[in-house]
Amino acid sequence: MNYDETIDYLYKQLPMFERQGSAGYKPGLGTSMALDDTFGNPHRHYKCIHVAGTNGKGSVSHLLATTLQQAGYKVGLYTSPHIVDFRERIRVDGNMIPREAVVDFMQRYFDSHFQGRPSFFELTSTMAFDYFRQCKVDLAVIEVGLGGRLDSTNIINPVLSVITNISLDHTQFLGDTLAQIAGEKAGIIKHGTPVVVGEAEGEVRKVFQDKARNMQAPITFAQDHPIVTAGHSDDGRLQLDTAMGPITDELGGIYQVRNANTVLHCIEALRQQGFDISDEATRWAFGHVEELSGLIGRWQTLQHKPKVVCDSGHNLGAFGYIVEQLHQERYHHLHMVLGFMHDKDIDDILDMLPREATYYYCNAQSPRALPAQALKEKAAAHQLAGNSYPTAQAAYKAALQAARHDDFVYVGGSMYVLAEILGQTKAQ
Repeated sequence: MNYDETIDYLYKQLPMFERQGSAGYKPGLGTSMALDDTFGNPHRHYKCIHVAGTNGKGSVSHLLATTLQQAGYKVGLYTSPHIVDFRERIRVDGNMIPREAVVDFMQRYFDSHFQGRPSFFELTSTMAFDYFRQCKVDLAVIEVGLGGRLDSTNIINPVLSVITNISLDHTQFLGDTLAQIAGEKAGIIKHGTPVVVGEAEGEVRKVFQDKARNMQAPITFAQDHPIVTAGHSDDGRLQLDTAMGPITDELGGIYQVRNANTVLHCIEALRQQGFDISDEATRWAFGHVEELSGLIGRWQTLQHKPKVVCDSGHNLGAFGYIVEQLHQERYHHLHMVLGFMHDKDIDDILDMLPREATYYYCNAQSPRALPAQALKEKAAAHQLAGNSYPTAQAAYKAALQAARHDDFVYVGGSMYVLAEILGQTKAQ
């Protein structure tokens, strides 16, 4: 198969949570371990950092990978989901996996006559581990796909485990209380392996403490000893006051203050294990993380006059930060382009959104998408006024046409909404 045929197979022939929801979710490590054995246990050939959490794990993963890269290490990075290009998921030193490597892996998979039917995520995780071995990386930053305990990435034995935070998301799989969800995320804590937790309170904190104690794993709660003491958004960037002096973070959302604090604690934990990571390398990495890692969709400014920002936040915890950021922005009028998945409980999100904004509801291009008209009707019950559109592009175009130069346009709700807008922007 050529590359396009290979990607088509991955998307259409394998169970895929991101497109199918629960039908594509396959918990458990059996298939992942069997695939790992088939390809010669590639993840054992380099050190790993494992990153879980409800929100912020993508940003934390990219910041960690970029910092280590800037410190002189060869670094693999595995994240999900992608936004525009499948190859965003697998990078080495910021460069996406070549198309030829994707095709080559899949040919070797077919030639292996593997017994069983792996999910999309199980197979692509193995692809990443295998590619990192081929590239002879020094270490790899591995982002958990969903949960932790039963996630297919949880076959690795990392040198550091990271859990950013916990909020309600994917409750149909992970549990409907914060403590239950924390229990699933805590599944990445390994025996004797240091763990950094970004934020945790009450029963969630106790879950992590108990798990770390049982695993004899040294645990640090980043919020207890802030390395980042303050931060404010400035022209699309974040200006941080830290214990190592001022740092400019290319990721401009105010919620990145917490992610930055988590990352700096991770760097301290890695230094204690002998990793040579200078303050200078750290500052440079933070200031150029999008450029060096290819990260997109994190409070990303697409244009000015009107100012247009897109963000990948898609659950209640993320929208708490998004709404806070919107309150700090200056504009004449706010326009919100939104699309959600039908299996998301969005009533609490809609309840917190600003009622004075104009809304443009769209169908994200996914079988899991909540129809735009249904979203409009749900939103009307929360006094949010707007119209529905068949595509994200149509909604975005309408918002741009309606917006004045001093207005603000926000685009989000789903990665699939961002994929349409950013994909079109990239094509142009």
